[in-house]
Order: sequence, then structure tokens, then C-alpha cells
Amino acid sequence: MGASETSRVEADVAGGHDALYATRPPWEIAGPQPALREVAEAGLVRGRVLDAGCGTGEHALLAAALGCDATGVDLSEAALERARAKAAERGLAARFERCDLFELGGLGERFDVVLDSLVFHGFHGEQRARYLDAVASVLDPGGRMFVLCFAEEPPNRPGRVHKVTPAQIQAAFANGWRIDAIDAVTVASALEFLPDGLRGWRASATRT
Repeated sequence: MGASETSRVEADVAGGHDALYATRPPWEIAGPQPALREVAEAGLVRGRVLDAGCGTGEHALLAAALGCDATGVDLSEAALERARAKAAERGLAARFERCDLFELGGLGERFDVVLDSLVFHGFHGEQRARYLDAVASVLDPGGRMFVLCFAEEPPNRPGRVHKVTPAQIQAAFANGWRIDAIDAVTVASALEFLPDGLRGWRASATRT
């Protein structure tokens, strides 16, 4: 593939991700997900923190507010621009960079904690394995990953499987990880017809 073709493909990918933020997406709840805020309040978000697929940055900003060295990555430049604006408005030092989640090693950084809010369940099969391999490549041994995912299919996602079972989580983290917990939680939503959110799972795993 030539340089011009590569640039075109990259632009198409970026445009597709930016389109997710043309209107308010259902996961944009003007704050961190309660299930991940609980993790932070328990003192488990510390050190160097990566918010993988950060969107507009609420979880990286949560980490930064705790004094962590926080980085958020996403493919949507539109979302990253909003995240940077939030950081400036709140006086927080979180960094936001455009990065493919399959290429996290390109960041040239190591992390103690990785937060995943509604990203993991969007990958399937080999993609899921590649994603976790990429996370493992930047997470120090003993570091932890916290994953928030759906336990049931969102009603606005016809034909797309985003629900995950505990068995699938355990299988995904079978090699090189230790599952610490899989808890039933609620995933908050901005959709008016889902005022009580959706059933979800919060999984925590330690890199071995």
C-alpha cells in the first residue's frame, strides 16, 4: 500500500470514529461510569494510568484528579479535542493522544493501571486477543486492568453483539493474566429510554 493510500485509509478510519461524536453518544454521561468511579474511590487507580479508548476523557481525568500520571488514547480526534478542553477547564494534567489500541506499544510508555470503559466488548475473536496483547505490552507485571462491559445487548445496537459473559472474560484473560474479580454492575447510559442503565460486568485482572 502506497503512502497516499495509507493516508486515505487512516483518514477514513478517523472520520468513522469522529462520526461517533457528531451527536452525543449513549456512553457520554458527563462524568465517569459509576462502576469505575468505585474502583478509584477504593484506591485502586494509582501510579501511571492509561484510559484505553478514552473518548472525551472522563476516566483519564478521574485519574488525573487523584494525582495519577494519566494518559488517554483514542482514534477519534474529535473526542480527543473535547478531552483536552475538559482537562484545560478543570486544570488537570492528563495527556490525550491519538493511538490505535492494537498499537499501544507505539506510545513508548509503561503503565500501572489500564482502564477500559465499554471498549473490550466491541472486539471479537482474534481482535480481542490482539487488544489484550497490546495492553499487556504496556502494562508492568503486577499491573491491573479494569474492564467495564455489557452483560446484555444494548437495544440501540441491532445486529451487533456487544454482550459478554463471565466465561468469555475468563477465556480472554486466560494467558498471562490473573482474574481478580468479575462483578455484576450497572452501566450508566445517556439514553432517555434507559434511565436505569444496562446490566454489565466489571472485571479486574492482574498482569502476571
